[in-house]
Amino acid sequence: MRAHNFGAGPCTLPLEVLEEAKEEFLDFAGTGMSVIEMSHRSPEYEAVHNEALQLARQVAEAPDDFEVVFVQGGATLQFAMVAMNLLRSGEKGAYVVSGSWGKRALEDAKPHGEVYAAWDGEQAGYTTMPESTPEITPGTRYLHVTSNETIGGIRMVDFPRAEVPLVADMSSDYLSRPIEWDLFDLVYGGVQKNLAPAGMAVVYIRQRALENARRDLGSYLRYDWHAESKSLGNTPAMFPIYLMGKVLRRFVAAGGIRALEKQAAEKAGLIYQTIDRSEGFYRNPVGEKYRSHMNVVFRLPEPSLEALFLKEAESRRMIGLKGHRSVGGCRASLYAALPMDSVEVLSEFMEEFARSHRAL
Repeated sequence: MRAHNFGAGPCTLPLEVLEEAKEEFLDFAGTGMSVIEMSHRSPEYEAVHNEALQLARQVAEAPDDFEVVFVQGGATLQFAMVAMNLLRSGEKGAYVVSGSWGKRALEDAKPHGEVYAAWDGEQAGYTTMPESTPEITPGTRYLHVTSNETIGGIRMVDFPRAEVPLVADMSSDYLSRPIEWDLFDLVYGGVQKNLAPAGMAVVYIRQRALENARRDLGSYLRYDWHAESKSLGNTPAMFPIYLMGKVLRRFVAAGGIRALEKQAAEKAGLIYQTIDRSEGFYRNPVGEKYRSHMNVVFRLPEPSLEALFLKEAESRRMIGLKGHRSVGGCRASLYAALPMDSVEVLSEFMEEFARSHRAL
């Protein structure tokens, strides 16, 4: 029996993808080898690689003037690479600090250029997003935003209409909704939330930004190097790319990004409905407008009840519901491949647990 995996990452993957990979693991495409054993220059792997690049563009509906690149290291490396590549002497990077990851993006950019917080939600406990476009100082090259804060369970619903291009970390809600491409020069995210096993990021970068990016960096740290080599300048993260291609293929068959957006809203809606109907037994601290569709955070009346809730949930094979160690509580991550059946099982358990323990 498969577990109901509500972990914040790595994500659950479609069962069909895992079964297909299992069948191919010892002999991919008649080569007598696993895909993780073969040369990344082989025609068999190049076909896998090129299809993944094409599908990443197709599912995201990325315009032709964006390049798609695969970079090892996940989103954490991108925190530094964005500033390294985009900030030239005299230019500044503005940041919306909407939670733990927005704060980390700002801190990691500091050694590589002049950056500042254009908006900071810390005083509000990271429970809301900017209501208007943050003030941008002269000389600013970009405004960096985090579209979904995994730890705080908060979502940027409306992106700022700034006078400078946006850069976005979309790791935890990648391809869960259409992207307003005209606002952005660069979009990035780790693949381990909605798309593939951990090990890399997918980066979309506008060609205009690519042409103006710095060249005085080591090759692997340059976006133009990755774009020119079609992400094959070195041995790429072959297994995540291979599995991501299979996941993206299923996204296309299921109706693309708008179907993914609808599914995400339905799954999150069921758990928020369960929370709101519990008469305060479960509490979500985020302003209703900004509730994440990917990471639903909630608290119970007492820490002892939270511990019991997590223990009983795990006994029923509901895994990964413990909140992040920095905030505690509970968190249900509802990534793209998590079946609606699992969400329904969690909702029913939450209702049952509330009925049984309300008086405690």
